[in-house]
Amino acid sequence: MKLPVAIIIISVIALLISCKGDDTGGCVTCSAPQTLDFLLCEEGDGNASVNGENTGTPYNVYLQDLQADSVQCGN
Repeated sequence: MKLPVAIIIISVIALLISCKGDDTGGCVTCSAPQTLDFLLCEEGDGNASVNGENTGTPYNVYLQDLQADSVQCGN
């Protein structure tokens, strides 16, 4: 009886630890007349990524620049 409980506890701890580094601020789809739709995400380091590529630019700055260029981003 103790072995299954121990396995469950170890599994839960491993799951929590492994997912901790995956934290992101979320993703939105963006579109503009001159481009195909693309996925904009906030990475765990606070930078924006476009279609999975880290831009090296803070998410809020990148999003503001897109909005200033009339790019529409939303869920």
